[in-house]
Amino acid sequence: KIQPGPTACTNSQYFSMQTTRRLQASGTLRSTHHHHSNLRPVQTRAGFLDTLFGNKAKQLEEKKAELLELIAPLKRGVDADEAQQEEVDAAASALERLNPTRNPLSSPLINGKWELLYTTSTSILGKSRPSLLRPSGPIYQTIDVNELKALNQETTPFFNSVSAELTPGSKSLVAVQFKQFGLFGGLIKITAPESAKGSLDTTYLDEELRISRGDKGNLFILRMADEDARLST
Repeated sequence: KIQPGPTACTNSQYFSMQTTRRLQASGTLRSTHHHHSNLRPVQTRAGFLDTLFGNKAKQLEEKKAELLELIAPLKRGVDADEAQQEEVDAAASALERLNPTRNPLSSPLINGKWELLYTTSTSILGKSRPSLLRPSGPIYQTIDVNELKALNQETTPFFNSVSAELTPGSKSLVAVQFKQFGLFGGLIKITAPESAKGSLDTTYLDEELRISRGDKGNLFILRMADEDARLST
C-alpha cells in the first residue's frame, strides 16, 4: 500500500491555512470559534491519489488471492467442471480489469520462465489421454520478447517441448508460429507445419502472475518461476 508521506501532510496543512486566511479576508469566516461548523477538511491531490491507489492495490491483492484459491485444487484445470471453469473465468476477468501493466509486451516483467497454474486447453492438459500419459510434473512457458521467441515445456513423464516465434500485433497480443516439437527431452525433433499457429493476448501482468487468453478462447494462468530465464538465438 502507498502511505501518504510527510510532504502530503505538509501540503494539507498549508492549503488548510491558506483557505482559512482567504475566508477571513473575504468576511466569510469571522470567527473560528463560532463558525467552525462551516469549514470542511481540505483534501490534497496527493492525499486523494494515495487513497485511490491504496484502495486499488488492496482490491487487486484480494482479487488475486481469490483467483489463486479457486484454481488451487483443480490440478491445472484437469479436475475443473464447467461451473468451476466459469467461476475461474469470472475471477480472472475481475483481476484483468485491475491490470497494473498497460503495455505488457513493452514491460520487462513478461520475460522469463512461467509455470502454468491453470488452463482450459484440453490439449495441454492431455484430457483425451489416459491419466498415466498426461503431464504430471510442472509445465513451463518461457517468453523472451527481445528475441521474439517462446518455449513451452512439459516435464514428467515425457519432457516434450515446442518452440515458437512471436510477432507483436498490439501492446498485449502476439501471433504465435510454432517452429519445432521436441519429444522425450529433445531426442526426437519434428519441424512444425506452417498451419501450427495461433495468437496469445496477455491480459494481466505483474511481478508474479500472468493471465493470457488464446485465439481459441482458452484461458492461461501462470506464475513466475525464473525471471532471469532467456532464450538464446
